Amino acid sequence: MSTEKEVLFGLYNDETELMKAITVARESHLDIMDVYTPFPVHGLDDVMGLSESRLHIAGFVFGALGTLTALGVMSWVFTRDWPIIFGGKPYFSLPAFIPITFELTVLFASIGMVVTFYTICGLGPGVENPILDDRITDDKFCLAFDTNGLDEAAVGNLKGFFQDTAAAEVHLKTI
Repeated sequence: MSTEKEVLFGLYNDETELMKAITVARESHLDIMDVYTPFPVHGLDDVMGLSESRLHIAGFVFGALGTLTALGVMSWVFTRDWPIIFGGKPYFSLPAFIPITFELTVLFASIGMVVTFYTICGLGPGVENPILDDRITDDKFCLAFDTNGLDEAAVGNLKGFFQDTAAAEVHLKTI
């Protein structure tokens, strides 16, 4: 079930023009759909008013789960399931458990964060993301507005916004 969306987007030649345009759009209370850049732009999150990602909380939770899994399984195996004294160590030898605990912490945190990120962003196998313009991943910076439900006057105002902010190109595309 695919719903088509009309997107009006402007292409900018460098990130300073884009940052100025975003500032003007936010001051004008325009609803920005998304911003696309060919490389990370420092300060873009602040200018767009985005809050900090909470992905690090998920990383901590998955890492703690990995730590508890490693310690729990090794404790159970070496004290209850298969208690063997080897090398003169006691059944529960915490220093011997540290390398495996570290590795499972990192493994659970990394896989969990990747799965969480892909789920939140709607990515994954079989997902086709619409491409507004091929040059966005090369050398152009894009500011996009969703124009579904807007009348011609509102779309004209957005086109005027792009002219006022020195957009190199303006396009309307259905995705």
